Amino acid sequence: MTNILWFKDVGKEDIDKVGGKGANLGEMFEKFSIPNGFCVTVDAYKEFVSGVLDEILEILNTTDKENTKELEDNSKKIRELILKQNVSEELEKDIIDNYNKLGGKVAVRSSATAEDLPTASFAGQQDTYLNVEEGVIDSVKKCWASLFTARAIYYREKNNFKHKDVFISVVVQQMINPSFAGVMFTVDPIHKKFILIEMVEGLGEKLVSGTVTPNTFFLDKDSYEVTQENIEFEMDKSVLKEIAEIGKKIEEHYGYPQDIEFAIDKNKKLFILQSRNITTLQKND
Repeated sequence: MTNILWFKDVGKEDIDKVGGKGANLGEMFEKFSIPNGFCVTVDAYKEFVSGVLDEILEILNTTDKENTKELEDNSKKIRELILKQNVSEELEKDIIDNYNKLGGKVAVRSSATAEDLPTASFAGQQDTYLNVEEGVIDSVKKCWASLFTARAIYYREKNNFKHKDVFISVVVQQMINPSFAGVMFTVDPIHKKFILIEMVEGLGEKLVSGTVTPNTFFLDKDSYEVTQENIEFEMDKSVLKEIAEIGKKIEEHYGYPQDIEFAIDKNKKLFILQSRNITTLQKND
């Protein structure tokens, strides 16, 4: 059993080992500018949760998923069960030793095996912890527990994913301190013909959570000229072409339109933080 796999050692075919996010980061690691990191594997999660798995499944099997309060209460009960479990000494040492190789603050990000699939969008359903320096083990456990949020449980039910067949890995990745961060759709979901880039100042979580309004740009897919824009803050728009060019390369690599997370650090270096298929597009779009 392998507890840790670094990005350089995995690719898109390794979803069963490191989940969707981990597999895609590994796939892109040597081709694009990806902050270095490793995955706490699905095997590690399986061993950790084995002592309470039967109890978790029993709670799930007896929960009325359409009863919101019952679902919320039982979701909390499951997550508390997981957080009370102790990580083995071997696994704790593996995580800490590899974290120390990265040095400095990290992002601890969930990577479920039913995440970032071509046919289903589980994105954002599990937890992410940023700027982690102390308490890496606790952050990993919280990511594991987030596999059983009420939202994640309900979504699996509605999309016919069996709870016992969905597992989770955790990505531990060098933290980028961004001047700007955002998302790019290599085919915009509105007109279905432009590149759409949305950016905020600082961490991208503000964009994901909807707490701030981003700068929004629609770019021509060939010339990268801005065709529409909405400006909320001043920025150097020359970076848009570089972002779009990288997006096009990633789309070509995967052979399908991509939803890409990115960050630009204080030195104006562009980093790719994730890429996934845009599942809302049909093949004939």
